[in-house]
Amino acid sequence: MVNDCHVHFFSQHFLDTLGAQKGLPAESRAHAVAQALRWEEPHANDALADRWAAELTRHGVARAALIASVPGDEASVAEAIERHPSRFVGFFMLDPTKADAIERAAEALERGLRGICLFPAMHRYPLHGERAVRVFELAASRPGTAVFVHCGALSVGARKRLGLPSAFEMRYGNPLDLQHVASTHPDVPIIIPHFGAGLFREALMLADACANVHFDTSSSNAWLRYTPGLTLDQVFRTTLELLGPDRLLFGTDSSFFPRGWTREIYDRQRAALGAAAATGAMREKVLGGNFDRLFPLTSAAAASGEATA
Repeated sequence: MVNDCHVHFFSQHFLDTLGAQKGLPAESRAHAVAQALRWEEPHANDALADRWAAELTRHGVARAALIASVPGDEASVAEAIERHPSRFVGFFMLDPTKADAIERAAEALERGLRGICLFPAMHRYPLHGERAVRVFELAASRPGTAVFVHCGALSVGARKRLGLPSAFEMRYGNPLDLQHVASTHPDVPIIIPHFGAGLFREALMLADACANVHFDTSSSNAWLRYTPGLTLDQVFRTTLELLGPDRLLFGTDSSFFPRGWTREIYDRQRAALGAAAATGAMREKVLGGNFDRLFPLTSAAAASGEATA
């Protein structure tokens, strides 16, 4: 069984948001952005959800976390999970510096989304500050809600290709800044993608101290170049030795069509698990079991009767 903890749902609203930042005419923003990036235009959310469900089935993937990848796009992913409740878990990007952030997040959780995604380097706020604390307090009040926190190096390929500025401040992305909120809210699962994206040592220190911290394994993990000699095999081996197999969540960072689900990421990570001497039981947890434990099917999803991979 394979579940993917990291798939971006690049909706029409997502493309329209980038187009607005680019200053493109309102009536053609999404189309122009899709053309510039050489992506298929997603059009309606239900059609994009169907496309992803079919893509996952084609690759034998049972379930995936879909991420609304700009603040304010919660509704797009909510529609997708309402359409395919047994296939998708909804995550959404939140900018806690906005006055209505907690209200928006509460509304998204009411619609069934289950992961709040924080990008402190992008939105420029400290993870130990009051804005982040309020997000964790909300998550703690809604059992079953996870907080996804992007730490370390951050770049957004679509923004680069469109010539949009990326005024990120990576000093805000230190995993160690999460220790207070992680220990204060031990029942809130925290997911750090890409093994900390270059701050692997700091992410390991945090996770060793706080048992509610998980890593997602997603993307090409190009951050490895910041630690000469470090390999993906070693990253998996070290993480399994220090944390055990229960806090690793497989992910790809898949995002757009026609590329679709990036199977080469899966193949590379499965090979790394083998090189790290992961047992069959360990691989089952990392590739799918841990996802199902953190995000069990709701009764409505289980009753939907939708076939999974």
